[in-house]
Amino acid sequence: MRAVIQRVSEASVKVDSIVVGKINKGLLLLIGIDEQDEQSDADWLIHKILNLRIFGDDNDKLNLSVQDISGEILCISQFTLIADYKKGNRPSFIRAAKPEKAIPLFEYFKEEIKKSGLKTESGIFGAHMKVSLLNDGPVTILMDSITKI
Repeated sequence: MRAVIQRVSEASVKVDSIVVGKINKGLLLLIGIDEQDEQSDADWLIHKILNLRIFGDDNDKLNLSVQDISGEILCISQFTLIADYKKGNRPSFIRAAKPEKAIPLFEYFKEEIKKSGLKTESGIFGAHMKVSLLNDGPVTILMDSITKI
């Protein structure tokens, strides 16, 4: 499972010109699910993301997590994060989990994030989405549960 984590001042997602998710200060999470991913991968990522200290404290040091600041979270499914780009110029998405596996795992991910008590919104799995964000910093982190980076 791979996540691109962006610290944002605000973010939103539209489907067919309708806003389906919107947050203020917090994290925009782009989530890619590999065919080999399991619930344990989601659990690892959730723990790391909720405790990731990328928000400034009173001394402007990155010491606070999204939980510490009572931030908000916007989750977006993005199978293109699982692209294999090593051969040729057209990425392959063969390793991306099929919807029958990816949807339940993405739903599990969102529900577990919601258990933190933070406002949690999301896009619509499989829809063509327009994501807007105001990256704060910018701060962008890549996490991968398979390699634990």
